[in-house]
Amino acid sequence: MIRFLIRRILWGIVIVWFVATLVFGLFFMAPRDVARLIAGRQASDQTIQLVRQRLGLDRPVPVQYVRFLGRLARGDLGESFLTSESVVSVIRRDFPVTASLAVGAAALWLFIGVGTGVIAATRPRSVFDRALTAASLFFYSMPPFLMGELLLLFLFFRLYMSGYTFFPPGAYVPLTESVAQWARHLVLPWFSIALITAATYSRLTRGAMLDVLGEDYIRTARAKGLSEGRIIFRHALRSSAAPVITQFGIDLGGLLGGAIVTEVVFGLPGLGREAVLAITTQDLPVIIGITILSSALVVTASLIVDACYAVLDPRVTVR
Repeated sequence: MIRFLIRRILWGIVIVWFVATLVFGLFFMAPRDVARLIAGRQASDQTIQLVRQRLGLDRPVPVQYVRFLGRLARGDLGESFLTSESVVSVIRRDFPVTASLAVGAAALWLFIGVGTGVIAATRPRSVFDRALTAASLFFYSMPPFLMGELLLLFLFFRLYMSGYTFFPPGAYVPLTESVAQWARHLVLPWFSIALITAATYSRLTRGAMLDVLGEDYIRTARAKGLSEGRIIFRHALRSSAAPVITQFGIDLGGLLGGAIVTEVVFGLPGLGREAVLAITTQDLPVIIGITILSSALVVTASLIVDACYAVLDPRVTVR
């Protein structure tokens, strides 16, 4: 197990290095003058040269790349071109918002998706199963921005016009200030993500459960007189959890890197909205920092998923 974790961590470092190199090449070797973009169209050549020297863009690309990797190894992602704020400070400020959004939405979509998938698998071809299939197809094909706008229209605007103000407009209250207000301001963004994502987990759980429920050891467990609940949750669900866990690791890791659409729709000051602003203003260090963080989170989530396989399914061996 230890050798497996060490090997996966080393592979994760290689992947993050590859992503960082690719991002560096895209932004610093692209045929455009970053200093001119920052200085503005009306800036003089002298001003552009001063900006280029301040940012270190006047040095050869290999030298910039070595300096970039050196800062990255020290945990230094540079400074924002526009505000001169440390990129690490930007991430530290915005990441709690994105983490709150991701963790709450993940808990909801797991509860909804896995729960409905188990019920559908134990009642195949029933009315509930067919209704679930239709609902899953509906929500899966729903664009995230449209789901967010619909929730704002019916659960905020319509209720607000009728005198009900339970669902607030887009804002964020830190968890340390008030747990109730923190959850109240995030409940609509949570459901905006969870309703769409739960459709995938419902279908994954249903398909995997149907395969497992037809295995010989399930019939043996029933023949021994075990209760149906224990058979479903102790044996069938545990054995069919692998595809769900794999998908969960990918989804949660990507969401922690920035839920761009949801944060923009609901006005949440997280990494997703910060990335949109950085792209709009050509703030390259912020874009690079968020991209590297996203890749590191996905690699970490993948590592945790692989480690969980041996715990959840005894048939899986980690080498």
